[in-house]
Amino acid sequence: MTPAAVPAYRRLSVEERRKQLLHAALSLFAHRAPEDVSLDEVAETAGVSRPLVYRYFPGGKQQLYEAALRSAADELEQCFAEAQSGPLTLRLTRALDRYLTFVDEHDTGFSALLQGGSVAETSRTSAIVDEVRRAAAEQILVHFGIPGPGPRLRMMVRTWIAAVEAASLIWLDEEKQPPRAELRDWLVDHLVGLLTVTAATDAQAAEAVKAALALETAEGSAGVLARRVIPVVGEAAHLL
Repeated sequence: MTPAAVPAYRRLSVEERRKQLLHAALSLFAHRAPEDVSLDEVAETAGVSRPLVYRYFPGGKQQLYEAALRSAADELEQCFAEAQSGPLTLRLTRALDRYLTFVDEHDTGFSALLQGGSVAETSRTSAIVDEVRRAAAEQILVHFGIPGPGPRLRMMVRTWIAAVEAASLIWLDEEKQPPRAELRDWLVDHLVGLLTVTAATDAQAAEAVKAALALETAEGSAGVLARRVIPVVGEAAHLL
């Protein structure tokens, strides 16, 4: 019987090895705070030696953490990248599905990242996190189709991004309840509500609402929300 062939050893390129180490680090940072993860554990998870980790990240765990954070930030930014077609609520639903999936899969690390307080936190890591927030806001603003959005509209979107972060952290603290799909739908409704309220005093927001509603359907998220809200608002008829 011919012995089974042993797979040939393939030397990884610099970029491939770096990605391997970052993947190993992220898998650990995803479920534990950075200060609780050692370089020995990263090396063991990647199946390499500790000196090799230092060869690629001579700054030690801090440099590795910042590189892993940058990698995670790039992934988070992509969560909000969505084609500018179809109903706004459907676009938001797809973006939030990706975002909340990331939160779900990186729960502890996500909490440590946004809540701060880690010994690994620096001005550089804070800047990376803030960059994600700003990039997400810019992605959302694009979908309103308003050239040169003013301060009121920009503030509204950044307020919503902050609310999404806060809700995600509370969701993790509440053992991921309500179910992820319910949280997603509530956050979509939240943006619709914020946009509608802002439209009452801001011409750009009013224009965005008009354009967005033209693409919505009775069966979509906006239609369902309208049928739920109108009876409640009807109780305020005596204020008119």
